[in-house]
This record gives sequence, C-alpha cells and structure tokens, in this order.
Amino acid sequence: MNYYAAPVRDIRFVLEELLEFGSLSLPGFEETSPDLVEAVLEEAAKLAGEVWAPLNASGDRQGCTRRDDGSVTLADGFAEAYQAYAEGGWNGIGVSEAMGGQGLPEVVASSVQEMLHGANMALGLCPMLTAGAIEALAHHGSEAQKATYLPKLVEGTWTGTMNLTEPQAGSDLSKVRTRAVPQEDGSYRLFGQKIYITWGEHDAAENIIHLVLARKPDAPEGNKGISLFLVPKFLVKEDGSLGERNDVTCASIEHKLGIHGSPTCTLSFGEKDGAIGYRVGEEGRGLNHMFTMMNEARHKVGIQGIGVAERACQHAFAYALDRVQGRSPRSGRGDCPISDHLDVRRMLLSMRARTDALRALALTCAAQLDLARHAADEGERAAAQARVDVLIPVIKSFSTDQAVEIASLGVQVHGGMGYIEETGAAQMLRDARIAPIYEGTNGIQALDLAGRKLQRDGGAALEGLIEQVEATADALKASSEHAALGESLAGGAADLRAAMAAVLEAGADPEQGADAVQAYATPFLNLAGHVLCAWQMGQAALKAGAAIAAGSDDPFYQAKAQSADYAIRQWLPVGRAQRAVIEAGMVSLAAFDATAQ
Repeated sequence: MNYYAAPVRDIRFVLEELLEFGSLSLPGFEETSPDLVEAVLEEAAKLAGEVWAPLNASGDRQGCTRRDDGSVTLADGFAEAYQAYAEGGWNGIGVSEAMGGQGLPEVVASSVQEMLHGANMALGLCPMLTAGAIEALAHHGSEAQKATYLPKLVEGTWTGTMNLTEPQAGSDLSKVRTRAVPQEDGSYRLFGQKIYITWGEHDAAENIIHLVLARKPDAPEGNKGISLFLVPKFLVKEDGSLGERNDVTCASIEHKLGIHGSPTCTLSFGEKDGAIGYRVGEEGRGLNHMFTMMNEARHKVGIQGIGVAERACQHAFAYALDRVQGRSPRSGRGDCPISDHLDVRRMLLSMRARTDALRALALTCAAQLDLARHAADEGERAAAQARVDVLIPVIKSFSTDQAVEIASLGVQVHGGMGYIEETGAAQMLRDARIAPIYEGTNGIQALDLAGRKLQRDGGAALEGLIEQVEATADALKASSEHAALGESLAGGAADLRAAMAAVLEAGADPEQGADAVQAYATPFLNLAGHVLCAWQMGQAALKAGAAIAAGSDDPFYQAKAQSADYAIRQWLPVGRAQRAVIEAGMVSLAAFDATAQ
C-alpha cells in the first residue's frame, strides 16, 4: 500500500492550462520549451517514484545514527539516493546557468520539489536547505566566496544548512549568543551551540556548508548586533580541495515525532580552538541576509506540505478502493469497497480538492517569482515581488496547516488501520506535523502577513490579488454552468476585502494597533488562504469546463470539475467564517485579558 506516483498530469495542468506556461515567455528562458518541461517532469517523476519513494518507510523505521566521534550515518539507501539526485543535475535545476545550474524557471523547479517531498520528505529536506544557502550566497557572498562555494553547492557535491536557533533563542533571534571572534587574517573563530539544525551532519556529501548567525564580542545587543557567517565542516584549501576538519561537531541528534530519516542536529561550534568561519555580507545585517535564505525555504516548506498531502491522498484513495466493508448505500450489495460509503467519499474529495488548490496557488507564487526575477520591465518585476511577499506567508502557513489536516483525514479513511504504523498513513501525519513549526511558526507567518506586509503597502498587493479573484468570479458567473461557483467566490473576495480593511484600520490604531493585529492575524491568513485557493479552483473549473464543452471525454477534467465544485462550494465557506472571527477579535482579546488577570 505504501507507494507514491508523482502527480505529473496534475502539475502539467497547472503549468500548461492555468499558468499557460507564462514563465517560458520571460527573458532567459527562450530555450526552455514545453516539450523540455514535460521531459524534465517525467524524469523527475522517475527519480521520485523509483529511487526516493521506496526509502520513505524504511528511513522512518531506521532513522539516523550518531557515532561516538560525532559523525552521523543516514538510514540505508539515503546517501545513495541523494547522490543519484546530485549526479542527475537536479540540485541546480532552478539555478542560473551563470552559476553552473540548468537555468530552468522557478515554477519548474518548484514542481520537481513537490515530487521529491511527496516521495520522501525527510530526504527532500537536504536539497531544500542547500537551495536556500545558494540563494543567500548568491545575493550576499563575496566574489571569492561565490567562486569557492557556489559551484559545489549547485552541483550538490556539498550541502548547506541554516543555523539560527539556540537553546535560549527560539523564534526570538535577537537573543542569539554564539560568538564570532575576529582573527588577524580576516576570518573568525565561532563559539556556541545551535539546535534543530536540519541535515547538520551526515554522510551523503563531501562537505557541509553551515550558514550561522552569530555576533562579535563587541557587537550591540539585539538584532543589529547579529552577523552571518559561513562555517564549512571541512576547511577548503586555496586550490578548492578539502583540508582539515573544522571545529564544529554534532553533539546529538534529535529524537522526533516524524521525519526520522532527516538528521536534526545539535551543533557545537568551538569545543577546541573555535570553528573557523567567514563573514557573509555586511556586519550587523545577518538577519537581513538570512531572510534571503528563509524566504526561499518558506516557499519550499509550503510545497513540502503539498507533497505530503498528495502522497496522503494517493494512499487513502488506494486503501478506500481496496478495503471491503459494509453494504453499499447505492447498490445495496454487501462487502463493498469503503469508497462506496458517502462519508468516505466526502473525505477523499476533501483531500483531493484541497491538495489541488494548494498546488495551484504555490505554483502561481513560483510563477510570480519568475516574473520578479526575469521580467524585462522594472515596474513589472517590483509588482510581482510585492505579490510574492504577500503570497509566501500564505503558502508556507496555509499549505502546511492544510497538509496536517489532509494527512489526518488520510488516517481517518484507513480507520483503525490508519493508527497502525504498518499501513504508512500515520507516518505522513507525523512527518507533516513539523512543517507548521519550522522556518518560522505559522503564527509568525500570520503576523508577517497582517502586521508587516499588509501595513507596509496599505494592502495594495493583496488588493491586486483580490481583483484577480473577482475577475475569475465574474467569468464563472457569466457561465450558467458555473454561476453558483462565481457567486460563492465573489462572496469570498468581498469577505477578504472587508477583513483587510479591518486589519488595516486596527493596525493604524496608535493605542491598540499591535495587539489588534495579533488578534486578527491567524484568522486573517486563514481567510486569505481559503479565498486565494478557491480562486485557483475557479480557474480550474473554467479550464475543465471548456475542455469538456469542446468534446473531451478525459475523466481527468471531470475530476478537476468535481474538485473545483467542492473547493468553492463546500471548503470556501469554512474559510469565509473567519471574517466573523476577525470582526469579533478584539472582543475575544478583551475577554482573554480579563481572564489572564
């Protein structure tokens, strides 16, 4: 039962029909044809399904092992699976050709990322963090650092990590205490401890490049005293070869709820003479530089959730079609597959519709990233980046929250067998549960959206997205077949606009603005996620309807039409209820204050 087939057809529907391959028309992608994209997706599907996916359950059971010398051995097959990925050139798929990558659009790279995380989330975390390290160095590293480290990171021979959290400094990075002591040769010696470091130590690559937040001994307190440092596991000689082992060791590996195949490490810097590191970018701007890496990671964490949701869907559908129990409410025959039972069908449709919607929104965001990076017009690039800034917290938070719910529904479809580890349904729920927590908890994402992104431009970027939602609603209402969907989607857009006005008004209050935004933030993001996902499914309904009207008898379009109907008429109303929650937010906050006293 525990299998995975990459959803190539569903991904192609988003790229070809919803996004109409818009990224391929941008400067720099002239040589990237639809046929090439299709070939890339098919080959990635083979890697994901044939090499990575079979290790998902065994990696969960075996986990990682820390040796007495501080080294970490991965689960059987993981190192070889990663090397197959690197040798196939997959690590550089979205990296520019100037940096040694394949230079494909971000929307294609993100599609491949979903397949990999669906196949094996624990293994997929390694290249996800490396991609962030590449992004950070490409933007903020010196020319010498780029020349030394980027080629190996891009080809995947070396991997990257992100070192933020410390025992006393969780989400509040202003409390970081790792010290970086300047040396006469321009390097630094780092002393301190970092926790929850994903793939912080392993045996799948030649070297590991740690990007570490630390502060000089004389640095001011708070965020302004934090700088970013590059600390390699093995020092790199002038000729590019590896030298001696640096003074950074894995003190322990975490024993976690899920993603057992991913080594989550406590790293100790400077147990001897200090770990040699090199400052990246400007002194005192470490957090700013790290956010380049974090934004990349946050988008991919959302896609990671979608990958797990897709696998949970496949698993639940396969089980429901195979498991025989009860009498069919339709035919009356006994010993029917449980997929005949309407409550099971409701759960399956809910899982599928949500997963389809989340994928479409995440890839729409990836297409906007392509536009922000490659559009010829500067104004067009800036507008696209503004949309990306609004979408990323929604993608990260809403997708991962929904992935947990979808995986939980997958357990429910299995019934008692879902609670038994051997079916594999429980692993998906355990694995998915970390995604709403790391790379900035989902509450932080909500505050970023409502308290920072929205207030910064007065809601202009989100207003532009709402206008696109309304345009889709109008197109649906113009069709007799889809009129009811159009009315529902238009209502969702109106709710989101009203909620946005309330949040902006609350944020402008000089006395209670910060508290009010905090009270509204999570329900506001939830509402935004529902409406924006319903928008994507509204477009899916139009495309599927057009194909069916043109004579297509492909059941794929019938399934898409059903998913769209469910998403807009049954799932969207759940999100629309958040408007009432938002409007009651300050009352609830006052009641909480009274209770707390």
